[in-house]
Amino acid sequence: MKVSVSGPDPLAVEARVVALAVGEGASPSGQLGERIASLLEEDGFRGEAARAVLVHLSSDGGPGRVAVGGLGPELDADAVRTAAGAVVGLVEPIGGTLAWILDDSLPLSHAEQARAVIDGLVMGGYDPGLRKSGGRKQELEGVVFVGGDDAVREEAERALVVARWANRARDFANEPPNELNPALLAEHAEKIAAESDGSIRSESFGPERMAELGMGSFGAVAQGSHNEPRTIVLRYEPEGSAFDVVLGLVGKAVTFDSGGISIKPALYMEDMKGDMSGGGAVLAGIGAVAELGLPVRVLAVVGAAENMVGGGSFRPGDIVRAMNGKTIEIVNTDAEGRLVLADVLWYAREQGATHLVDFATLTGAMEKALGDLYAGVFGNDDEWRDQVVAAGNRSGDLAWGLPIHRRFRRYTDSAFADLKNSSIRGQAIPAYAAEFLREFTGEGPWAHVDMAGPAFLRWPRPDYLHVVGGTGYGVRLIAELARSLS
Repeated sequence: MKVSVSGPDPLAVEARVVALAVGEGASPSGQLGERIASLLEEDGFRGEAARAVLVHLSSDGGPGRVAVGGLGPELDADAVRTAAGAVVGLVEPIGGTLAWILDDSLPLSHAEQARAVIDGLVMGGYDPGLRKSGGRKQELEGVVFVGGDDAVREEAERALVVARWANRARDFANEPPNELNPALLAEHAEKIAAESDGSIRSESFGPERMAELGMGSFGAVAQGSHNEPRTIVLRYEPEGSAFDVVLGLVGKAVTFDSGGISIKPALYMEDMKGDMSGGGAVLAGIGAVAELGLPVRVLAVVGAAENMVGGGSFRPGDIVRAMNGKTIEIVNTDAEGRLVLADVLWYAREQGATHLVDFATLTGAMEKALGDLYAGVFGNDDEWRDQVVAAGNRSGDLAWGLPIHRRFRRYTDSAFADLKNSSIRGQAIPAYAAEFLREFTGEGPWAHVDMAGPAFLRWPRPDYLHVVGGTGYGVRLIAELARSLS
């Protein structure tokens, strides 16, 4: 998709379709708006959110087709994304170039509108059917922002880079587990590094090196599978970076989670291929940062494993030793993500990360609390946590700050080890899981993004992320956070 800008007259733009967004109960403005107002009324279109119509005009000058997306009652960036996502569903079969009219009446700058439109067009046009015999749908050839300038074009081009990487993370999450195991995910990481023209260095290692490093917590999760685990490490060190910050991105990548001996119910277990969404977001996120050329050093560490049932599986009652020396009593093998993160968080800190953020589909209770829209963000430093939350909300990866407290530690007190990995009380589950992780974060700011709800959709959402499966949650947050640090 090529991004360009044009003057303010939509009638002078060469495009197969001209598009605009209209708020609920409002009428489109300008000369073009006057031409289509009666047609919209005939169609019963009132600017409802997530609805779009395609109007065909006579060929006496101007565009032959006009797509109108509804913004609904709330005129914000998310409404624009959803309007663009609805429009792209109508215009994809037509193809070619789309002209989008920027609206001076919206409480968003032209650059903010363009960024949201790109998100809606690219992410709203995502096709999860990679393996369907008919092939998957393709992007539009281009988009022209009517009334835009160089600042609009630059912001839209940045958004295009990030949205494409978010869709790549969706592909990772949607890969069937027989075709994306830990070793194959490591190969994807190597490919990302190879595409970066040398700005990203990649390495990965398996059980032997993990054992040498003392990663007994992570290693326990993986020991029931025939597919060996991988610790995947990517380093982005741009030339000329003068900042002391090293942004540490840590991801949980359980490429399939059966729950282990504490086995999950059969219903919807196929969705557990998406339990690697945090790791996928981290890999795609560092790829986006590198392609944007942001001048901030980034260290990405992803723990990739399968949690399977077998003769070698770890058991409730086992005690394992994490890389930082702390012992953990296993009481639930389906609380495995925190065991993976315990070791990779510590490893990332040892490797020089000054500011940590981990991304994980960690607790089902978080989805119950915030649904499929927001991730919960915890942290040991309020300022850093709030910076992560703000980056998410600016980018479209919606986030909400939540508390942790030293008294949550009692939920994981163990009579036999330094701590246990779960509690039977059913209270404060996401918070005590975050408090568990804090034991392994070392010195320095750390934030934990529990993305169990918005990372992988079991049912379609009534917005631009309207297909089931991976959403790419976290990639836009990472790119925005890195941008804020540069």
